[in-house]
Amino acid sequence: MRAYDVILKKRNGGKLSKDEIEFMVNGYVKGDIPDYQMAAFLMAIYFKHMDGEERAILTETMANSGDKVGLSSIPGIKIDKHSTGGVGDKTTLVVGPIVASLGVPVAKMSGRALGHTGGTIDKLESIPGFRTTLSEEEFFKNVREIGIAVVGQTANLVPADKKIYALRDATATVDEVSLIAASIMSKKLAGGADGYVLDVKVGSGAFMKTIEDATELADAMVGIARAHGKRAVAVLTNMDVPLGKMVGNSLEVLEALETLKGNGPEDFTELCLNLSAWMCHLAGKGTFEECLKLAKESLDNGAALNKFRQFVEYQGGNPDVVERPYDVLPMTSNVTEFKTEMEGYITSIDTEKIGIASNHLGAGRKTKEDTIDYSVGIEIVSKVGDYVRPGDTIAKMYVSQKSEIEEAKELLKESYVISQEKPLERPIILKVVK
Repeated sequence: MRAYDVILKKRNGGKLSKDEIEFMVNGYVKGDIPDYQMAAFLMAIYFKHMDGEERAILTETMANSGDKVGLSSIPGIKIDKHSTGGVGDKTTLVVGPIVASLGVPVAKMSGRALGHTGGTIDKLESIPGFRTTLSEEEFFKNVREIGIAVVGQTANLVPADKKIYALRDATATVDEVSLIAASIMSKKLAGGADGYVLDVKVGSGAFMKTIEDATELADAMVGIARAHGKRAVAVLTNMDVPLGKMVGNSLEVLEALETLKGNGPEDFTELCLNLSAWMCHLAGKGTFEECLKLAKESLDNGAALNKFRQFVEYQGGNPDVVERPYDVLPMTSNVTEFKTEMEGYITSIDTEKIGIASNHLGAGRKTKEDTIDYSVGIEIVSKVGDYVRPGDTIAKMYVSQKSEIEEAKELLKESYVISQEKPLERPIILKVVK
């Protein structure tokens, strides 16, 4: 078999066999197939696409390229949650404890921040002492004893994806549905869960800008899961506004805690309850409606909050963060208010620019080597639909000496659109793909 022939076949719109896909992926990982041929192969996929069967094979081949996590020794049905990335997306910090408190094991690997989206691992590490690197023994022990553990991805998890993604990034082949779906789902398959709830973000702060594109990606990912005998549901959610009000690591932990105490923002609370309910439903705990009721009870009776405290303690963090978050979390006291000069309704917020602005303050990374400042970020005081007047504070910037305040301020200025017409309300949950 020659790489040339496989590239030619896909370039001409042919359907690739299992042997051909495995030959290309495994050959590239081993170094037998050079970058220029793999780049041509990716570009052929970009223009000619893949069908459901090809996607499933590509995903499996990538998942088999490195370490795989075996969760079969953990009792119960394990359901993982994945978000395609958004601004202010701290759902794992609330959903994980809710679901674990209801008897569904959460054995999760999460990522770090890069670009304008935040990373769950960085948020958890803003809690003093919290360890996201656990031995395999510790990881399984925590899940067995308290029902939850969240760690960073292992170095050798899906090496094919790391290598192929770097090439996609350099060859303008990132935004193709088959390649996006295989990249996400290969890591999910390697993670060993029995099913997945996929939170597919849609809008200005998301990778998928339209509901049509997001639906296509959701269909592809659910299809891949089903092809491998896994349960799956995709929830399309609104990322035309930041999720909740806080953007930044310690700030988002603070908001997650408020939500676990029943005082969270309405949009964020609704999303967390819905994602929790779908996870419990896939785990066999009842209908979606029954599971939604269970999730609400877990928040109301304090079970989820107690589970979060346990979770923090088991992973080495300071459990006092639950009762005294302002004393425990690293938070700057230097707050700059951002005021509007206009009067009217906030009709839209460019969420991606909010995320980039928080990066300018130090809350995220521009490159993988950057160091994050846990103490900084942005609070969205006024959201879409709010009526504001000149001089009103519509956002707050939590800053440090290293923060690029003027750059962040300029992005905030560009983010808000204010007009005299009240915008239509857009729900947080746009669509469910099963």
